Amino acid sequence: MSKDEMIRLLNGDLAGELGAIVQYLTYAAKASGPFRPQLTQFFLKEVPDEQLHAQFLANKIVALGGEPITVPRPVPPAKNNREMLQAVFEAEKGARADYTQRARQAEEFGDKGLQVQLENMVLDETGHFEETARMLEEWPK
Repeated sequence: MSKDEMIRLLNGDLAGELGAIVQYLTYAAKASGPFRPQLTQFFLKEVPDEQLHAQFLANKIVALGGEPITVPRPVPPAKNNREMLQAVFEAEKGARADYTQRARQAEEFGDKGLQVQLENMVLDETGHFEETARMLEEWPK
């Protein structure tokens, strides 16, 4: 894999992290009903992790000689709390899969530090994914 290809892939991941930040902030504002305080807190507590991921990716892109993307991935529309949780679940599932693949690609690329950091990000995204899955299990449809 070329350096340009790795930069392109990491920029796609960065767009996802920027989108996740916007998604969590937006959904925190839109949460409603009797669980609004808990949902708002849940959404907002994810923002710092996503910011750290975004900062790491931007720094790595620059270190590789690239230009970090500044446009977030679009946030899926959601009309209610369940739709917001479902959208978060899908986003975290996708991020987990992307970072698993990217860690393998980083290993092939020969960047052990990037590989390890991406594996740590898989761990973070897995935690978010599992927590959201547990919330959805009993959430009314």
